[in-house]
Amino acid sequence: MSTLHVDLDLISKYNIPAPRYTSYPPATHFTEISAELAMKRIRENASSTRDLSLYFHLPFCQTLCWFCGCTTVITTQQEASARYIDYLEREIGLMAGMLNRERKVTQLHFGGGTPTFLRPDEIRRLGRLIHSRFTHDSEIEAGVEIDPRRVVRDHITALREAGFNRASLGVQDFNPVVQQAIHRIQSKEETERTIQWLREDQFVSLNVDLIYGLPHQTVSSFEQTLNEVIKLNPDRFAIFNYAHVPWLKPAQNILKALPSPEVKLEMLKHTIEHLTSSGYVYIGMDHFARYDDELAVAQRNKTLQRNFQGYSTRGETDIYAFGMSAISQANDAYWQNQKELPKYYGALDANQSPIAKGYVLTEDDKIRRQVIMRLMCDMSLDFASLSEIIGTDFRSYFADELDTLSDLEADGLIATSNSGVTVTELGRLLIRNIAVRFDAYNVKRKESQFSKSI
Repeated sequence: MSTLHVDLDLISKYNIPAPRYTSYPPATHFTEISAELAMKRIRENASSTRDLSLYFHLPFCQTLCWFCGCTTVITTQQEASARYIDYLEREIGLMAGMLNRERKVTQLHFGGGTPTFLRPDEIRRLGRLIHSRFTHDSEIEAGVEIDPRRVVRDHITALREAGFNRASLGVQDFNPVVQQAIHRIQSKEETERTIQWLREDQFVSLNVDLIYGLPHQTVSSFEQTLNEVIKLNPDRFAIFNYAHVPWLKPAQNILKALPSPEVKLEMLKHTIEHLTSSGYVYIGMDHFARYDDELAVAQRNKTLQRNFQGYSTRGETDIYAFGMSAISQANDAYWQNQKELPKYYGALDANQSPIAKGYVLTEDDKIRRQVIMRLMCDMSLDFASLSEIIGTDFRSYFADELDTLSDLEADGLIATSNSGVTVTELGRLLIRNIAVRFDAYNVKRKESQFSKSI
């Protein structure tokens, strides 16, 4: 396993705002869409035999982490989750009745917010509801985000009974000074206990989330957190760049003593080198996985996918998402629910779809989505293979874009040949900067719409 070495001066040059490309075009392109048009597209898709990926957005948190950029509802009212499930049941009823029941669910994800805000019996109730309305594949990949601070043993049992077999734990940083600064106090013992419960209940994959760039972090303090988490032996890491966007998330104005750009980049450099020398493969973006993990295997086999849930091994699926702000994806369209809870409830009270925004892809969008996804997943572009996929000669279609790549090659981010483009080890770190060269909308964007690429 080779160690990746990072040139900090070069990284600084490319540290500019860019989309994360969990979709193409990104969600910033969504516009208001009538429920009638949205439902027309859904009905057209409903009879398909393509597999399904289900996402449920469970937005509640008892307290606000000041760094958070997620769509959340902060409340200490536990009864809020039972009411929310009532509305999820209504939304599922509106949607599931249209779908071909032979379509199998190969992927299920609970995100948030904090999915474990739900009581264990509420998790069981939601699990029974989903199983009653959808046909699950026997090899389903079912993942859930867990906050170790407030989870109890029965939460894990309930999740396993509901069919979950993968878990992602939010840690961010074990340093108590950092935890105090971001308003998220979480002991190492709470995390270790939750992992023990997950392994007792035979969850097959464990991911740990960390964040670099938070207040008071240093290279040495973050290294200590890394070492402590590596001892827990997770299968995967998601190590996110803290995105400082206080104009979008006002609570971030509270944060002080943020690391300088130089320290932040040094932390990232050390993280990549440390993990790649500790048995993990750098998948790209923020993701690392053990060499034998199916995520790493899928990347080597060029079957890796990317969608709103990040990197995935399940391709050829349509995403049907439920809950406030949830985003769905079909072959030629995206649609997103109301982002505010009262509006989400109000639509369902009127027996209407809660869809508020959407986007219908052009033929050019579909072609560019394929190219950007393959680049983000394979870390390469094979001209012959892509020509077959998009139904036209790749080099002719993207002649202008290919002419812009010389600086990326000169800086060692890519290598080009007559047969394709290969992303270097350094280029993996800057994959967003490479992908943006194939984005037709890039020149029209406001930089404030996205976080910086590092």
